[in-house]
Amino acid sequence: MSKISKDALNAINKKSGKHISDGTVKKLASTVKPSTLQSEPELRKLIKQVSTMAKVPVTEDTINEIIGAVKKSGMSPTNMEALMKLMMK
Repeated sequence: MSKISKDALNAINKKSGKHISDGTVKKLASTVKPSTLQSEPELRKLIKQVSTMAKVPVTEDTINEIIGAVKKSGMSPTNMEALMKLMMK
C-alpha cells in the first residue's frame, strides 16, 4: 500500500467536512487487493466503504462514474491516494 500523504488526507477531510484519521484510511487501504480494482463488485464495495467512512452519501450514478474512471485510467491498485482523491471529486 502506498502512503497516504498528509496533503491528500487534509484535502479529503476538507472536501468531506469530516475528520478521517490516517489510521482509518490505512485500515481500509490494507483490505484492498490488486484484484479489487479489477472487479466491479469489489470496487463498488470499496466505494461504499469509503462513502460510509467519510459519511458522504454517494449516488449510484456517482459510483458508476468512479468505476468508469478507474477502469479507463488503468489506476494502479497500490495507489490508494489517487483512488481517494478520485472518489472525493
